[in-house]
Amino acid sequence: MASATFIEVILAIILPPVGVFLRYGLAVEFWICLLLTLLGYIPGIIYAVYVLVA
Repeated sequence: MASATFIEVILAIILPPVGVFLRYGLAVEFWICLLLTLLGYIPGIIYAVYVLVA
């Protein structure tokens, strides 16, 4: 399970919505992450890592 989280976090840093999508699918978390990434790459990364680690 820890290796899956590690891979999701790495993907969240490279492409934030992809990391969130792997965990939650097309849920609200994905759409929030996509919106934040479109508005600014750094907020998308911060949100994605927060959602995946918390």
